[in-house]
Amino acid sequence: MIKNALFSFKYRVSIRPSFLYLNPLFLFLLLFLFFFFGFIELCISEGKIQIMLACFTDHPGLCRATAIGYFLFLLFFSFFITISTSCSNGNCQVLDSCSQPTDCGAGLYCGNCPSLGKTQPFCIRGVATIPTSVIGGLPFNKYSWLVTHNSFSIVDAPSFTGAQRMTFYNQEDSVTNQLRNGVRGLMLDMYDFEGDIWLCHSFQGQCFNFTAFQPAINTLREVEAFLSQNPSEIVTIIIEDYVHTPKGLTKLFTNAGLDKYSFPVSKMPKKGEDWPIVNEMVQANHRLLVFTSVASKEAEEGIAYQWKYILENGGKDYMHAMLSFFFSDSYCVLVSSIFIMFWVSAGDPGIKPGSCPNRKESRPLNSKGASLFLMNYFPTYPVEADACKEHSAPLADMIGTCYKAAGNMMPNFLAVNFYMRSDGGGVFFDLDSMNGQRLCGCTTIAACQAGAPFGSCKNISVPTTSPVTNTAGSFSGSVQFSASASTVYYPNHLAIGLFSFPWMMFLL
Repeated sequence: MIKNALFSFKYRVSIRPSFLYLNPLFLFLLLFLFFFFGFIELCISEGKIQIMLACFTDHPGLCRATAIGYFLFLLFFSFFITISTSCSNGNCQVLDSCSQPTDCGAGLYCGNCPSLGKTQPFCIRGVATIPTSVIGGLPFNKYSWLVTHNSFSIVDAPSFTGAQRMTFYNQEDSVTNQLRNGVRGLMLDMYDFEGDIWLCHSFQGQCFNFTAFQPAINTLREVEAFLSQNPSEIVTIIIEDYVHTPKGLTKLFTNAGLDKYSFPVSKMPKKGEDWPIVNEMVQANHRLLVFTSVASKEAEEGIAYQWKYILENGGKDYMHAMLSFFFSDSYCVLVSSIFIMFWVSAGDPGIKPGSCPNRKESRPLNSKGASLFLMNYFPTYPVEADACKEHSAPLADMIGTCYKAAGNMMPNFLAVNFYMRSDGGGVFFDLDSMNGQRLCGCTTIAACQAGAPFGSCKNISVPTTSPVTNTAGSFSGSVQFSASASTVYYPNHLAIGLFSFPWMMFLL
């Protein structure tokens, strides 16, 4: 039921009629034929067709008058086509055509998805619904949250070492902006590097100047600023931990000012029980959950060992294994690059349709010994242009697969690359579906009603892919990329110009 509900709307989104895109092309074709046969009719003399130049010579006045008429006709159609195919001034909704970012409404951006054949620009969702702003008062583990994989590994991020970075990228905007857009979980890889703790996308447990991003405290200060400015929000940090400095993480979080928000390990459920109610966590200011991949640090530093509290599916180990292989002493970068291309073309082991095994460090997904479930959904080799395709119907299918693998347990964390890229609603719509079904028994959280019995849903004829707005603790996100998400080319004006040019020249 879960899988079918998720897939059904994604399918509708994917095949929504593109009348507004096809209509202008059809009109242009009719217009061209109209001009062509109009000239033929005009230039028929004594039973035979004269060439256009002869027509202009023999009937200049008539041709000029006809040209003026056709030019005005073209201008009329230009106006009609423009207003019929593109809304503007922030009025466009999800999947509506657009020509610039300001055309799309709040929480949307103007982009496309060439990997699915959608080259025309349309409005795409870029902000998540915060589920606690719709239905509050439930245990933390009753909600589903958006997580960014390698949150720090940002396209076009400046080099702090001065070296040319040579690694993979997974996100496109700053951690601050990720949080503003509704991301509530950050995956951070931390290493000892240059006498400090850095965020690196590296291998073999070592950080190098060409895999380093920045000191971890910079990103953690972004988190602190967000928590300070949004006192009702809860953030989870999952650390892939290669820090060996004694008490290194403890000092790091204290220096970043995050220790005052930390949820105590002593209060975390140890046997799969429910977590505290979110309202209580907020009141106690326990709004930061931190997990490490090193078991000993729970006793040494009071930082929770991830797989003691979280179930996790596989597909996360391939990247580091691949990097270690690529940059080992026996292989040069050229051979590595060739191998990457072969690896990608041969198929991606990071995502296997219909399969959702547990990660080797994790308990089985259907275990009752932990009450949080992290679902990883990202390919081994991250490609920006393919993310919109990955975040369409295949994501909904995989959520259904993992839901069944976990004994009908909905993921609490959904971890993805390039989280804003999709064919319309993307990860945000899927999260709305997950939260709607688990919080109120509805197909989307937009249909939930606070205080109503479970299963009482608003009458929503068409499920929305726009972010739910609610004044109770919600806020507006800011959709932006460090680089352009997609170059938007709008064909109408170019085509109109090409059609208009010969007429304008003739009228001069």
